[in-house]
Amino acid sequence: MKETICTIPINDIFNLHDGCPFCRMYEMLENQYATFITGSAMMEPNTRVATNKKGFCPRHFEKIVEVGKRLPVALILETHLAQISDGILPKKAGKPDKKALAKVDEIIESCYICDRIQFDIEHFLQTVFAEWVNSPEFKETYKNQDFICLRHYSQVMKYASVKMPSKHLSAFHEDTLHLTRNYLETLQADTTHFCRMFDYRNQGGDWGNSKDAIERDISFLSGYLDTSVN
Repeated sequence: MKETICTIPINDIFNLHDGCPFCRMYEMLENQYATFITGSAMMEPNTRVATNKKGFCPRHFEKIVEVGKRLPVALILETHLAQISDGILPKKAGKPDKKALAKVDEIIESCYICDRIQFDIEHFLQTVFAEWVNSPEFKETYKNQDFICLRHYSQVMKYASVKMPSKHLSAFHEDTLHLTRNYLETLQADTTHFCRMFDYRNQGGDWGNSKDAIERDISFLSGYLDTSVN
């Protein structure tokens, strides 16, 4: 696949061959943004205005604490709390105000990192679709992925049905379904084998690849995190 500023990150993700490529895509963006806002962008006015306004989901609150130093995280939280105190939470008790409560709900449900990832994911997926259509090399790389998790199978196919040329959609669906279904069948066999190993008649037998079946099942069913691609 020809390298361009758009395809380089896609190459990096799909050449790794380690689990679901779309989970890797999300993880890469999540780590980049958490590092960015607690590092070089921590005192950048436009970024701080956005993080003050939107805040973070529970997962990304944990992520910025994980990747950032404590002082930058505290400074981000200081101004975010001020935003809530000055512009969202009522100053005095009284009859519940639906508009005020709606503002509280809005900030609880919003997340700066999720919004940025959503924007980037949609552009990355368009690049994936374009390369699958135009690059035989990338198409083979796509086919040779370990698997595509159930969550991202659904999301990618929904987005492809809107963004991919209709004449290519059936073949893309076939490749994507193959990756998801084949892995599902492997998981079913490993999980069944895991369960059977608890039968006294199989004591001392070979567990094969089934010992981590539960963890792989959950990873397949859950995905890395919801990317909200519709």
